[in-house]
Amino acid sequence: MADMTFKTLVRAVQTKEKKLALHAESVKRAADNITEHADDTAKDADTLGAKSVDRDSIAECQELAKVIRGVSDGAINYAAKGVDTAKAAAAAGEQARATHGGFQEAFDRSTVTGLEDVSRDWFEQE
Repeated sequence: MADMTFKTLVRAVQTKEKKLALHAESVKRAADNITEHADDTAKDADTLGAKSVDRDSIAECQELAKVIRGVSDGAINYAAKGVDTAKAAAAAGEQARATHGGFQEAFDRSTVTGLEDVSRDWFEQE
C-alpha cells in the first residue's frame, strides 16, 4: 500500500471500470443467447402440439421454455446490475480525478524531488 500513488489509483480504477463494462456486455450477450434458446424451445413445443404429440411431452417442453426464460431474465437483470456497477465505478473514478487531480497536477509541477523534502507543516489542515 505504501507504493500506492494517485496515478496508480487512477489507473487501477480505470482498469476496473473497463473490466466491469466488458463483463456486463459479456453477460448481456449470454443472456441474449439464452433467450434465443428459450424462444426455440417454445417453438419446439408448438411444433410438437401441431404434430399431435402427447400432452405431457408438450407440457414438459413448455415448462422447459419457461425455465430457460427465467434463467435469461435473471442473466439480463444481472447484466443490468453490472452496467450500473460499471457506471458507479466510472463516477467514483471521475470524482477522484475531480477531487484529487489538482493535487497531482500541483505535485507534478513542483520542484520537490520526493516527499521527504516536504515539510510536514505543509500537509496540515488549516
